Amino acid sequence: MRDVVFTRSSGWIPNVIREDGELMLMLAAGADANHEPRTFTFPIGEAHLAVIREDLARHLLLWSAVLPLCDAAGTRGRLDEDAAIALLDPVLLSSPADVDALFRRIRWDRSRLVAHDADIALLERGQVYGAMRAATEGSNEKRAQEYHADRRRAERGAVLGPLDAAILRYTGQYLHGATIPRRIPDAVDPARLPQVMRVIATAEQACAGMRIGLDPRRGNRTTDKRDWNRMAATVDAAVRRAYPGLVDDAVRTVSFLMCSEAADRARSTPVDDGEEAADDHAGLGESTRKTALSFTDDKGGEKKWLRDGPRTASAEFWEFVADRSAADNEVFTIEDEEMGEGIQLHFYADSIARITTVRHGEPGSDPQYQVEYSLVDGVGGYRNLVSAFVRGGCAALERHGPWMSDVAEFERARRRRDAR
Repeated sequence: MRDVVFTRSSGWIPNVIREDGELMLMLAAGADANHEPRTFTFPIGEAHLAVIREDLARHLLLWSAVLPLCDAAGTRGRLDEDAAIALLDPVLLSSPADVDALFRRIRWDRSRLVAHDADIALLERGQVYGAMRAATEGSNEKRAQEYHADRRRAERGAVLGPLDAAILRYTGQYLHGATIPRRIPDAVDPARLPQVMRVIATAEQACAGMRIGLDPRRGNRTTDKRDWNRMAATVDAAVRRAYPGLVDDAVRTVSFLMCSEAADRARSTPVDDGEEAADDHAGLGESTRKTALSFTDDKGGEKKWLRDGPRTASAEFWEFVADRSAADNEVFTIEDEEMGEGIQLHFYADSIARITTVRHGEPGSDPQYQVEYSLVDGVGGYRNLVSAFVRGGCAALERHGPWMSDVAEFERARRRRDAR
């Protein structure tokens, strides 16, 4: 038989129950193997109940002191009742000075006290009892989360100034730096918001005109890492130059905001290649353009492109790559059967081969090909090479060299690049 003897308005603060005639403190803490909250109980006396009823501060201090014992029990272990009972008199019945001394010796849960409006400055000075004078039954979990975030930053030497904190609140990264930043002006003190907006404007001006493209080699939504790093470095430098007093956390969150917004724009923009259309207007002429191409990969995938289709060859090819590329599928080919030429992209090696037919096969003989290799600088380099081939075939690739027909020479060049 279990009866509730005393409870507070906040359901998480430990309750006092009577079970089979014995007074017990009951609290929920941790979780079991099924992620359900665990409940722990241990016996208390009438004198302890009297203090718990009348003294909210000591009640909360007891909770803070017992929680680490619950954590130690894990998902299925037993609470160390002897250790829990040993906390009762020192926390509930001893002098304030003795309470402070106890909390200097034991593990305790700071976040619980902070959530219930403990004075943080006094907590930091070890005056735990005094810190609880203004304690409240209501819980402010956001306050506890911010305190925990500040302690993590302090451990690595980062101390936020008012503008730093406001910028992190604006981007939603005050509590968790790994979350995707967004613009939350309502989270900032109105008096501080104009300063924050000036920092954001500096970042926007620094990266105006820059873009972060997609990297089809990694799927349909992955962005180009080089573009991302380039934009982040540009924003970082501009913000540090204009606001040298900002801490790294604040500068990084602004860079992260600019980059993530640019990446979102890239993901929401239809994949197409305007360069080909632009080259038509520039006077390259219809005859230089491919009319039919075949795209293949290393896993037997194939796609045909005809010029009278609705999309450019480059757009169709990169869509094919995004749909098919994988860790074990990193070689893609574009072939113009009519002209007897093509290119083969080796994503695993950041290299490309251009292949031209020197002599077509005759009865009794195989065709003869010329194969030349070149190194490629990231997905941007691949895009340029694909566009050039689509516009003018292998001849148009000449200026994108150097091209090496000797495989050993090419491998030495690749090793030298990778070593750098």
